[in-house]
Amino acid sequence: MSVKISIDGRAIEAAEGASLMEEAGKIGIRIPSICKHPKLRPIGSCRMCIVEIRKEGGSRLATSCNYAISGKDDGIEVLTESGKVVAKRREIIGKMLSRWPGVGLLRDLAAKCGVPEPAEFHPKVHRSPTACIRCGICISACEQIKQQKGIIVWSGKGDDRRVMMPDDEMNPNCLGCGICALCCPTGAISFDSSPLNEADFEKTKKVAWEHAWEILTLDSVQNEMAVLGTTHLVPIMNDHDCLPVRNFQYGSDPGAAGLDKEAFRARFDKGFDGCWAGCAVACAHGVKNFKLRTGPFKGQKVFVDGPEYETIAGVGSNCGIFDPDFTIECNFYCDTYGLDTITVGTGMAFVMECFERGLIDAKHTGGLDLRFGSQDGFLEVLHQAARGEGLGRIFGLGIRRMKAVFEKEFGADRALMDDIGMEAKGLEFSEYITKESLAQQGGYGLALKGPQHDEAWLIFLDMVHNYMPTFEQKAEALHWFPMWRTWFSLNGLCKLPWNDIVPEENRKSKEPAKVMTHVMNYARFFEGVTGIRTGPEDLIRQSERVYNFQRVFNLRMGFGRREHDSIPYRAVGPVTREEYESRRERYDRQISEKLGIDPRGLPVDEKMRLLRKHREDMYEQLKDAVYDRRGCTRVGVLKTGKAKELGIDFPDLIALISR
Repeated sequence: MSVKISIDGRAIEAAEGASLMEEAGKIGIRIPSICKHPKLRPIGSCRMCIVEIRKEGGSRLATSCNYAISGKDDGIEVLTESGKVVAKRREIIGKMLSRWPGVGLLRDLAAKCGVPEPAEFHPKVHRSPTACIRCGICISACEQIKQQKGIIVWSGKGDDRRVMMPDDEMNPNCLGCGICALCCPTGAISFDSSPLNEADFEKTKKVAWEHAWEILTLDSVQNEMAVLGTTHLVPIMNDHDCLPVRNFQYGSDPGAAGLDKEAFRARFDKGFDGCWAGCAVACAHGVKNFKLRTGPFKGQKVFVDGPEYETIAGVGSNCGIFDPDFTIECNFYCDTYGLDTITVGTGMAFVMECFERGLIDAKHTGGLDLRFGSQDGFLEVLHQAARGEGLGRIFGLGIRRMKAVFEKEFGADRALMDDIGMEAKGLEFSEYITKESLAQQGGYGLALKGPQHDEAWLIFLDMVHNYMPTFEQKAEALHWFPMWRTWFSLNGLCKLPWNDIVPEENRKSKEPAKVMTHVMNYARFFEGVTGIRTGPEDLIRQSERVYNFQRVFNLRMGFGRREHDSIPYRAVGPVTREEYESRRERYDRQISEKLGIDPRGLPVDEKMRLLRKHREDMYEQLKDAVYDRRGCTRVGVLKTGKAKELGIDFPDLIALISR
């Protein structure tokens, strides 16, 4: 809805709800301001942006930055340079200049407004060019962008008013994100030095602040990781059939609503935990005063660090448990016992499916009911594992060795366990369903250490957006992303700011996950710290040397060949009739379209056999394409020419790969 007004004699139709300053800017009229920041809601504290508003013979002054136009303003006349306005602005700037005469921002405004040098100065004059002029932007930025109140506050009144932290001590909830320094118009808040001894501190500071600013302004409107951590992923994965349910059999479940981000929004402490002071993403959170119901600390109230998406999906949905409080308790005890929640969740999901399919029974579990959804049974096995007792002693061995024990001691079907035991290279799968993403199957199977998505997370690019339809495109992604993500590990940097917080223009890119704007930021950062002229390809080459050296080291240890890059069939396709029937329309269509076979009338077992052969063949073809792109032989061993190209052609290494 529009409102008819005039600004400096020019009639316009202003948008209802817009500010007078915004509408003036649209027609080229610039109203001066000190406290207005383009990324923040206006606060009107400096009053430099005043305008005169006339209506029906009356007149008044108002700050234009936070004056929201409404229907009652129809017909008003706005003057931005009337006598009243000019006089008031001169009075304001004159007083500020007499208090802080060294601040360049104020001197520039004084010159534009025709205000002379002060004849007299304020009794508490502060002549520093970086004096705090009490604009309040820093407080507003902390509250609006980081959504934290009381980190920095106003103290005192009148001439003694100043910005401070409560009690003049470092606020324990301050992340050191630098948003206040980024916004400060005078430099009163700044980072003057660094303990890192960078080659070029100013260059390092500039790119770090630009990147931090982007994170701080985008995260609050995208994923809210500063509030929710990675719990925002639960409903996204559930909606796209990627959330592991009941040992990766299914990709979604109605019960997932009980584990979504809102459940944890209500439980997370409103303070901010954070991985480290200064992190702009601040995705780590915790639950305060959580009362434990089991284990050695039963009945005690504790602080729980997390949980994050991987824990929620692993010990939660993947085990058929949709209770957020169970997830929190399990998270606490995994941390307390020094256990990885992904390994625990994926391992317990395997045990539960073995129990439900009769591969193990109550005699083997010590009487525990370990069907999917069994919270008490899960926690008891976890506590047993910590004590080295009962089934927990076997569970603590991990899926690969559990399969051997279940086969030898309990007579379990090894072929079925190999299909449903979600491990590769001895490592349990992280919590994403890969059946419909061939590229992500490669991201797991071809990873150096096993199926962890920190080398390559390609599900959405491949499965949802179909950005890499050919084997060559998948192979290119399975070269670039593992190299890039390796670089983060080499430099001790987090990957979340790179591709989880995305500039709007990048969302329209043909390669949205590469976020080349951010890649350039990391190159600039590396150059600022080291002084070495660096571009994105230099970063990839750094990682390529290390990555291939690691793979050759695996070879030296008896691994690192084609057969070691295989994955269980459940990561590739449906193992059981129940899985096939749960997505029958999808699988029937694939048999028809990809194999040219009419599935109507075929028994389910025959359709599963056809689909399995096709999918396993596709995975083997993907291996070939990836090995070619990475400079490896068809058995997955680095070629001597590639080793020389990378400068890692050490005599022992060449001798090893030549064999």
